[in-house]
Amino acid sequence: MKSFYEKLSDRSQKRIALLVDPDGYDDAGLDNLIGYINMNPPDLILVGGSLLFKPIEISITALKLGTSLPVFLFPGNAFQLSDRADGILFLSLISGRNPEFLIGNHVLAAPHLHRAGIEVIPTGYMLIENGKSTSVEYMSNSTPIPGNKPEIAVATAMAGEMLGLKSIYLEAGSGAAHTVSVEMISAIRKHLSLPLMVGGGIGTPETAREVYEAGADLIVVGNAIEKDPKLLKDFCDVRNSFNS
Repeated sequence: MKSFYEKLSDRSQKRIALLVDPDGYDDAGLDNLIGYINMNPPDLILVGGSLLFKPIEISITALKLGTSLPVFLFPGNAFQLSDRADGILFLSLISGRNPEFLIGNHVLAAPHLHRAGIEVIPTGYMLIENGKSTSVEYMSNSTPIPGNKPEIAVATAMAGEMLGLKSIYLEAGSGAAHTVSVEMISAIRKHLSLPLMVGGGIGTPETAREVYEAGADLIVVGNAIEKDPKLLKDFCDVRNSFNS
């Protein structure tokens, strides 16, 4: 069976990930979401958040039991680990200069991940300014790359690839005022051979289409689905239109 990274590396296919914040769903809400997931399955489920009050294992277990999709950790810090997941986006905040989010948390997490034996995808995480302050910015104590400075973003993504990271994730932040600009996505895509993921502020299918067309291989939706799970079908339909 192919690893998820092997599938992601096939850039002939567009993919979609659903980000589930455990604090955003009660038991009934999560059961309802699982129903929508099974009717219109994304390619990947991500679980995590900047700050969690609920145990992450509860959401992971429910999603694993209720769906047949891979469930990956999307950790905000080293406390958000679980061997119940199938894998992890091992995020290194290469847009910032906070050593804890570049390598510090990773050192703490590495022994646990080694024991768990789950799939690890080393991912360069780039926080992009989106018009308002975000939880990621505050919790990571890092400054986003200005949205009108694509040359900084391009050089940062190139450095991530040269350092040996396996994917790049452009993040505008949960509930962002707008997503990463298509101009920035396109500029990065021209200089990057790695899979490119984009999340934050993708609130409509129209925006999803624009992000795909700009060069994203995988989009991440979360806040929009939390507000209206029925939108999952529309996002999956956009993905399918590229893959038909």
